[in-house]
Parts: sequence; C-alpha cells; structure tokens
Amino acid sequence: MSDLDLRSHADVTESQTAADPEAAPGRPTADPSSVEPSAVAPSEPEAAAGPGDEGPLDPSQAVFELADLAVHYGEFCAVRGVDMTIRKNEITAFIGPSGCGKTTVLRCLNRMNDLVVGARVTGQVLYHGVDLYDDRVDPVEVRKRIGMVFQKPNPFPKSIYDNVAFGPKVAGIRKKADLDEIVEEALTKAALWDEVKDRLGKSGIGLSGGQQQRLCIARTIATRPEVVLMDEPCSALDPIATARIEDLMAELKHEYTIVIVTHNMQQAARVSDRTAFFTAEVNDIDDTRTGLLVEFDATERIFSTPTDQRTENYVTGRFG
Repeated sequence: MSDLDLRSHADVTESQTAADPEAAPGRPTADPSSVEPSAVAPSEPEAAAGPGDEGPLDPSQAVFELADLAVHYGEFCAVRGVDMTIRKNEITAFIGPSGCGKTTVLRCLNRMNDLVVGARVTGQVLYHGVDLYDDRVDPVEVRKRIGMVFQKPNPFPKSIYDNVAFGPKVAGIRKKADLDEIVEEALTKAALWDEVKDRLGKSGIGLSGGQQQRLCIARTIATRPEVVLMDEPCSALDPIATARIEDLMAELKHEYTIVIVTHNMQQAARVSDRTAFFTAEVNDIDDTRTGLLVEFDATERIFSTPTDQRTENYVTGRFG
C-alpha cells in the first residue's frame, strides 16, 4: 500500500455510497495542510505469526487496534468495551446473537456509522496507527482503503463490466485498456471471470444470487483496498453459493485483510483465523440491550477451549 494519508483529497464518495443506501459523505475535515505528516504506512512487514502464536505481535501486522470502543445512538449505548487487534492477511469473524453489536463494530472500521443520524463513537479505532476518528481524517479516503460487502447482493443496474469499472472510473481512471485490466483482474480474483467473460455487457442484475455477491466482491476489490469488510455476505445464499464465497475468502486473505460478521458459527469455524464473540446485556429498567465483546482469540481456541463460560454456552448451542 502507498503512503497512508487519510486526509481529504478529491471527492470520490460515489463508489462507496452507491453500494449502500444509507451512505453519504462523512463529517467535514480540516485543512489537509494542518495534519501532522506522521500518517504514513508502516515498513514492509515480516511474515505474520500464526493465530496460535502467543508471542509479541509485530506492530507491522496490526491493521486495526480497537481500544475501549463504544457506539451510542443518541442516549442509547449500542455496544461498549471493545478491545481487539485485527491482523494483516487474516480473516477475523464476529459472532454472537442478534442485537449484540457485531455489525455496529464492523461499520466503525470504515466509519460507516458516521452516516447514521445521532451515532457517536468513543474510544479509539487505529488503522496502521492512525486514529480513524480524528477530525482531520477524511471518511472518503478511509472507505477507499477499507471496502465493504453487504448482506444482500446489490449490483448496480448496469452491465457486469460497468459494475466493476464504476469505482476505478470515479477514481479518475479513464483509459479503456486500464479499465479492461482492472475488470478482468477483479472478476478473476472474485472467481467470476470464467462465468461472465463472454457477457460483460449484460446486466449484473441478471446473475444468480451467488454470482451477484461475487460481482459485489469484485466491485469492492476493483478499487484495490487493503481491507474487505463483509456483513453476513452469505446469509441470502444457498449452500452451494455459500461454499463458493467461503472458498473465495480463503483465497482473498492472501492479498487482503478480511473481517466478517456471521450468524453461522460453523462458517466462522471454517473460514476464520480469529473469532470475536459478542453478547448483549439487558437493561432491566428500559429493556434495552447493549452489546459487549466477551472474548477474542484464535478461532480454534474459541470453539474448543474458550475461557469465558458465556462463550462456551454460545458455541455449544446452549443459548443464541
């Protein structure tokens, strides 16, 4: 990745916002010239330790560092007390019952919660050491580096080619040869090229559900992000399409850092390197639920020898 400068540049928000009906430009940013020049990418990392390695974490392997993260919507606290480090080229899964804050935390990682009226984020979300919620950071630049795939496949009402080329075009790429290369590369990485290469001019909406989701993944990676966030990407798919997406994630993690929200514990166990288990506390006074992170560890340990009884109860099906 080139220099990590998240200050305001040209407005390229269309590529991200068009994929999410809630999306809109983020909060205003300060004059870029006022930002300290320290927000640069880390040096080339050494090989990452495996999920079971308890040795010290090489700082260059930390993509996100969350510290005492909490999200409020008005006076309501949706989730609190989230501390975790998300590592480079791993798949991190968020699991837990409905209403425990999984998606809320996921959306903090590329500031999508900015787009929710009344949302307020406290604590810290560091991306390569840069505080994503610093007022000088431009959310548009954040979302260029941290892409998102949503729960329901949402191809644009455009051709397959134009779906994938949309983001690069918005970013200023105009030469057809360059766009052709990007489209083929993204569709190949999304394991879709061989299925659609002879009908790139056809509408993306005419694809099957699983193909549409892979098209959305191709559209996301066409802008060449470092991180891909996935919010229950298989929940609307049949088992065969789900297996294709899971195989694809395993391939993509060699180039991207992936964070996935899933209600499917078996899926988390199959595809992820680390798993975060969330649950929710119920306020006896007003019956509201506040999510909290219970345990975050290597996936194998979460599913075999969790340290918290609540985690064990959930992964063994005693509640959920």
